Amino acid sequence: EAGVGEGARLHLGSAAATLALPGQGKGEARYDVRLDVAAGGELRWLPEQLISARGSDLHVTTRAELAPGARLLLREEQVLGRAGEEPGRLTSRLTVRLGGATLLDQELSCGPGAPGGWDGPAVLGGHRAVGQLVCVAPELPANPAEARMLGEGTALMPLAGRAVLVSAVAPDALALRRRLDEALAILTADRK
Repeated sequence: EAGVGEGARLHLGSAAATLALPGQGKGEARYDVRLDVAAGGELRWLPEQLISARGSDLHVTTRAELAPGARLLLREEQVLGRAGEEPGRLTSRLTVRLGGATLLDQELSCGPGAPGGWDGPAVLGGHRAVGQLVCVAPELPANPAEARMLGEGTALMPLAGRAVLVSAVAPDALALRRRLDEALAILTADRK
């Protein structure tokens, strides 16, 4: 849980990737993140990748609540399996709300036991890394840009409320990070 007060700025990352491993019990593990940003506050939530190792079963929930006038830059990266290994089961839900209105609410389930099609062309297309960037800022245009491809496997989609979502898929963690870094550079240049 992280909270940013009115007018404050907070940049949070992590020292290393998070590795989801098989548990001793049969149930799923949970990893819940709650982010709150007050009016005029700014949060840059940029953790390292989450790696879903074979045999793991993890449900991740990230919920960001923003007051009007708050800023958020959020990055999520999930890697399905370690090098050369099949993935565990991973369900990831990302919800972003601004002033009580939902800007984004999406869920992705991957790996053994996930609903069919997760590895098909409409979702991951055989890739093993998936990620998002969410940018919410009062200075973004009121009339969002049209959805567009930013490069191979990377798409920008406008959200209501002066916000954008960048989604990317890649063959591995390094390629995913590069795609999201390139998207962030484009977003930063667009705001200048």
